[in-house]
Amino acid sequence: MSHALEAARRRFQLILIKPSHYDDDGYVIRWWRAMIPSNSLAALYGIAAECAERQVLGPDTAIDITVIDETNTRIDFPRLLAQFRRHGNFGMVALVGVQSNQYPRALDIARPFRDAGLPVSMGGFHVSGCLSMLDGKAVGLDACRDMGISMFAGEAEGRLDMVLRDAASGELKPLYNFMNDLPGIGGTPVPFLPKDNIQRTLGLSTSFDAGRGCPYQCSFCTIINVQGRKSRFRSADDVEKLVRMNWAQGIHKFFITDDNFARNKDWEAIFDRLIELKERDGIPLGLMIQVDTLCHKIPNFIEKSRRAGVTRVFIGLENVNPDNLTAAKKNQNKITEYRKMLLAWKAEGIMTLAGYILGFPADTPESIRRDITIIQEELPLDVIEFFILTPLPGSEDHQVLWKKGVEMDGDLNIYDVEHVCTAHPKMSKQQWEDIYHEAWSLYYSPDHMKTLLRRAVATGVPVARLVKVLVSFATTVPLENVHPLQSGLLRLKTPSERRPELPRENPLIFWPRFAWETLSKHVSLAGTIIGLTISAFLISRDAKSKSYTDQALTPVADDEEETLSLFTKTAGGAAAVSHVRKVAELTRH
Repeated sequence: MSHALEAARRRFQLILIKPSHYDDDGYVIRWWRAMIPSNSLAALYGIAAECAERQVLGPDTAIDITVIDETNTRIDFPRLLAQFRRHGNFGMVALVGVQSNQYPRALDIARPFRDAGLPVSMGGFHVSGCLSMLDGKAVGLDACRDMGISMFAGEAEGRLDMVLRDAASGELKPLYNFMNDLPGIGGTPVPFLPKDNIQRTLGLSTSFDAGRGCPYQCSFCTIINVQGRKSRFRSADDVEKLVRMNWAQGIHKFFITDDNFARNKDWEAIFDRLIELKERDGIPLGLMIQVDTLCHKIPNFIEKSRRAGVTRVFIGLENVNPDNLTAAKKNQNKITEYRKMLLAWKAEGIMTLAGYILGFPADTPESIRRDITIIQEELPLDVIEFFILTPLPGSEDHQVLWKKGVEMDGDLNIYDVEHVCTAHPKMSKQQWEDIYHEAWSLYYSPDHMKTLLRRAVATGVPVARLVKVLVSFATTVPLENVHPLQSGLLRLKTPSERRPELPRENPLIFWPRFAWETLSKHVSLAGTIIGLTISAFLISRDAKSKSYTDQALTPVADDEEETLSLFTKTAGGAAAVSHVRKVAELTRH
């Protein structure tokens, strides 16, 4: 195409923005380098880039795509508005993957664009979950309608063409609802982000979903009501394509965001292809996956995980009390399998991370402290991520409370699984919040972190890699008062990025305080890094470390159900053991 013809083309400006949310002081949570890459942003960029390539707005119209992840990039509103003006305000802003805690910030991002008369669309778990589980007006959706923001519910594969054409013709609809028509994702454009965006995440890693949907029925989960209970998958060819696209720009670390990769029916074909890429083609893959607590029962799954490049595995443990698991409809978690599963990952030298939810109906501060001690002593886990049980819009928990008229906090910004949003039968709000913060200091005590390092040396988990993770998880909550998954390297904020309903601080007060806070935090952080590094060095050099063992690393014994606190300290634990024995007895005959 000639330069003259290219210059004559209209240029549709598509701005993809993944919002952050506000901290407790009302400032946008943003980092120089953020922890977690956004799969929603990668998925939308991949689809949008393919739309641009196919010229879905016609051969005389190009599509320019700008990608912004607010967790690592400041939104320059004047520059973006000027960009639109240069092109006759021809384009659209798409707020991507908006979760409930990001919804207030998303509205604030949309406001200057809507004031300028620009089309704005919003999709993600909040809009999709509310339309799936509630009445269509609940939980703030009318704010979108009042501002003239187009809402998109469902997934964009095969649908973005329509939205782009409508926006280009000035006919963007108030609602695009595809919740009852979730698309297949095999053979569709794969998630992808340019390296310039990926460089703003720690570890130079990106993400993709190999599958969507989940067959389980956990009552606290929104995924089953947004992505459906019928799983849909990408093929091994799709995965190879996205790996090669990323490797071409020097990216080889991936977070596979499937809620449960072990239940992907094509897991083996995907792993076999990744093993080929790693062992035959020399791509140094580093993967993190999410699995359930029964994945070790799948033949070859854990061994092939290692060969495919898995270095970290996240396990939805959620709790060690079967009574709590039953209350959450998480009956697929069997505490009698926890140790077998974790030891199987340990045998391959893979770091284990687990999600643990605080605030189930049977929980009290005392029971939570007891359970953390049990985990430390009896489960070979490396890292625990604590969460507060939260009635997220789009979950069954929220729907039940909403239908009953039970009071829930009206500020969606705190629906981030680290704030208390509703009442608990056995704990006050203050007790619940206090034990959440205490849980981090209990698990990541200096003594226990040394134990974790000894276990790492004994089981072949890379110690330096574990130190990095422990530093983040031990310090983020006490220093930054945000969850480690929302963290990053070097917190950034400005007075102009405060919630509009809160007063703007005087810069002469704000900047000196921010500088002092940053300095003091990094002095404390440096102390933790130095302390853990010295401990890791000494433990690694100790000849006894390779033969270190403790109760958690002890192979599973036939009679441990009678001695371990995991099985004896709760009525649910004793019942779980009794059930397993009864099933074993019946199946013998």
